Amino acid sequence: MLINLSNLGKRYNYEWIFRNLTFTFESGTSYAILGHNGSGKSTLLTLIAGHNLPSEGELSYSLSNQPIAPENAFRHLSLTAPYLELVEEFTLQEMLAFHVNFKPLRHNISQQQLIERMGLEKARHKFVKDFSSGMKQRLKLGLALYADTPLLLLDEPTTNLDSEGIAWYREHVELNKSGRILIVGSNIEHEYSFCDQRLLITDYHPASRR
Repeated sequence: MLINLSNLGKRYNYEWIFRNLTFTFESGTSYAILGHNGSGKSTLLTLIAGHNLPSEGELSYSLSNQPIAPENAFRHLSLTAPYLELVEEFTLQEMLAFHVNFKPLRHNISQQQLIERMGLEKARHKFVKDFSSGMKQRLKLGLALYADTPLLLLDEPTTNLDSEGIAWYREHVELNKSGRILIVGSNIEHEYSFCDQRLLITDYHPASRR
């Protein structure tokens, strides 16, 4: 997969979050989008995910040298972020059965194997609404990491995770980053230290170019 950003910019009302962002994301490479809180990391990730529209510039996708219409980009990506919600009325097993209807799992693993890899075997019949915040985050990450998509977007991926959960994240992101574009939005080093390239979003703030 290939993603091209050309003079991309986003503003809310009269305030520009970033401008003149030109960058290319390529398969087999992991990228960190860095910047302080409120700097525009999540905004850029939502643009790449197609959840948001740019105010200027262009964003294009291609897969195997074939263009992908922006409105169809969601079919080729998985995303986890603190602002995304799970279906809390489902049990864990129901949540996975629902999820794989839209995003099959990588490596031909079964739903039961994914439950085991997430360390949630004892919660398979538990309602998601009764999960702890750490369990919910591990579930979000498991669904994103193991979805069979060429683009993986992780926004603040270790939110609500303790040290054991962070170690789990590091292990499973390593198992699932090859052969796809991985983009991490973060300002915490343990979330992105494995990334091959880094993009500092504040370099594209209008004030930084004066």
